[in-house]
Amino acid sequence: MTEPTDVIQTPRLTLAPPALADFEDYAGLWADLAVVRHMGGVPFSRSTAWARFQRQAGGWALRGFGSWVVRERISGRFVGEVGFQDFKRDITPALGPEPEAGWMLAPWAHGQGLASEAVAAAHAWGDARFDGPRTVCMIDPNNAPSLRLAAKMGYAEYARAAHGERSVVLLERPAPARQDR
Repeated sequence: MTEPTDVIQTPRLTLAPPALADFEDYAGLWADLAVVRHMGGVPFSRSTAWARFQRQAGGWALRGFGSWVVRERISGRFVGEVGFQDFKRDITPALGPEPEAGWMLAPWAHGQGLASEAVAAAHAWGDARFDGPRTVCMIDPNNAPSLRLAAKMGYAEYARAAHGERSVVLLERPAPARQDR
């Protein structure tokens, strides 16, 4: 279940758990070939986007975390999604039980620092809540902008793996030291 504290404001962005009204923008994002080129290269059908959207929203109810819908604060324009999930991926080596970070922004939003702003805000939220030793992420080795952003957030490669037909880089980020741990 989401809480008011699950909505994050940054100087330019609002990150909020998905709401039904977000679906059309979400479906449009995942139908864009430029968006999915590093995720298998096949745009999502509406039904596939709907299944993913429900999975993203369901993480909040089941795990207490999930992906946020990212919008510009002033205009309300849809920017993309950023967050954490537990996909329980069938991959070797396993990602483990730790939250898996992910981000996907609309092509118009690239190159403006919006991804860095949103991903940093999401990680600050997670750092205050997650008890595990790390977070993880999985990135296509040809997705240089995402690999740079992961490095900026403190992720380091720990393995390469096959995920379906694709090769991926597995990265981990140690949890920051907390006083109450």
